[in-house]
Amino acid sequence: MAEQKALLVVHINKCYNIPMEKKRIPYAVSNLEQIRSDNYYFVDKTKYLEKLENYITPVFLRPRRFGKTLWCSIQECYYDINRKNKFTELFGDTYIGKNPTPEQGKYMVLRLNFSSVQVSEDKEKIEHNFNFITGCDFAIFCNYYKNILNGYTFDENENITNKLKSLFAFIKMNNLPQIYLIIDEYDNFTNQLITSNNEILYKTLTSDNSFLKTFFKKLKEGTESGVLKRVFITGVLPITIDDLSSGFNIAQIITLKKPFASMLGFTQKEVDSYLENVFNDYQFNKELTAPVSRIIKNYYNGYQFAEDSEALYNSTIISYFLSEFIINEGEIPTFFIDTNLKTDVSWIRRLTLKESNTKEMLETILLTSELEYDSVQLTEKFNMNQFFQPDFYPVSLFYLGMLTIKSSYRMKIPNQTMQAIFTEYFNEVENFNVSNKYAAIFEQFLTDMDIKNLFKGYWDIYISQFPAQMFDKANENFFRSTFYELCRRHLSQHFAFEIEINRHS
Repeated sequence: MAEQKALLVVHINKCYNIPMEKKRIPYAVSNLEQIRSDNYYFVDKTKYLEKLENYITPVFLRPRRFGKTLWCSIQECYYDINRKNKFTELFGDTYIGKNPTPEQGKYMVLRLNFSSVQVSEDKEKIEHNFNFITGCDFAIFCNYYKNILNGYTFDENENITNKLKSLFAFIKMNNLPQIYLIIDEYDNFTNQLITSNNEILYKTLTSDNSFLKTFFKKLKEGTESGVLKRVFITGVLPITIDDLSSGFNIAQIITLKKPFASMLGFTQKEVDSYLENVFNDYQFNKELTAPVSRIIKNYYNGYQFAEDSEALYNSTIISYFLSEFIINEGEIPTFFIDTNLKTDVSWIRRLTLKESNTKEMLETILLTSELEYDSVQLTEKFNMNQFFQPDFYPVSLFYLGMLTIKSSYRMKIPNQTMQAIFTEYFNEVENFNVSNKYAAIFEQFLTDMDIKNLFKGYWDIYISQFPAQMFDKANENFFRSTFYELCRRHLSQHFAFEIEINRHS
């Protein structure tokens, strides 16, 4: 077996004399006004606002925790007619602040968030929850724009579609400003039905006479009448928008378009600038910039959402790392994996349906760090049945953020974080012991730094659990991945690791 790449040992001294006015890391903060007023770091993505203005009904999909909600907040603040006078305060030093478009501060912004819609086994309850959540957002909208909607009233007991119908008519009759509609996490509650394989209820919700399809038909009517200037939709999967196509067949899905590949997520240049600002503001030792940058790149970089596009970082996970880094006063965090990201792994079991499918897919990924895929399947839309087909797994995992584009023929694991998550889940599915009987070998390694002896302990304890047939499949890449995960698990409080994975073409 090829020698494991050198362990990167980082000893970081605590820093003092931190300036009083220092910026904060916006981890779990997705409101632009809060970020700008409370002195948070802000990575400027506003150049994409003018690109979006070429579309009327853009649908943009990204995995969880890629900054979709903050992007919705940016649009809300930029286009809101009631925030027009706050433009300089919110955007003055940004790209769009220096290059504003004619649409700035021109619309009433109605923002709906479907992530709060609770799922039930009963269609009527889901419909009630949907109307309650959207109804609350609608009421807030009407109150916020009461200076414009003077004289407009609505029946609180009506469903959201009828409320929109009366609002659209009032705006049209009175020649009022258009609405900029934002729907965040459009498929959150329908995805719960998909992943629980509740096909009957899901199809009921997306049928021709369902409340959901009727709602989207109303949005189409509002767009065609000119009351809705733009409908911007975010989510994770293209399944629901596909099944709603007859009600909203005007959707412009921009997810796979190269000009928008870097709209959400951080580029290398953006991360370098972010890191430089943190080191300057907190007066951390500049000599540590390179090793910290290397760690971040290995653990968090590598997401590609269009072929030949730039590799990206998950923006929320970067903020998680830097938040922990600052809290630790310039010391590398013990754990690099945000526990909130680990919950994504539960999708694998739901996706594969059968344990045999789960094991087969995980084994393939650990053997090669990639899966073959048909580029024709990487389409803008696909249906629920395709999502669960084994030959469609790579595309499904791509949309979930677990695999990313390597070429026209292969998907790959994007980074060490996802490598660790896949390996950890493999150990869980196979019931391999990774916690007990390892203390002595890792304690010894901290004393003698003998990596050969450490590998022997891994072989004697971990590999001894393998059934005989697994040795027929295991290769160098597999051993490296599982050895790395065991070391990460037991030594991460002392070391950061770098692993080289074979990538077959």
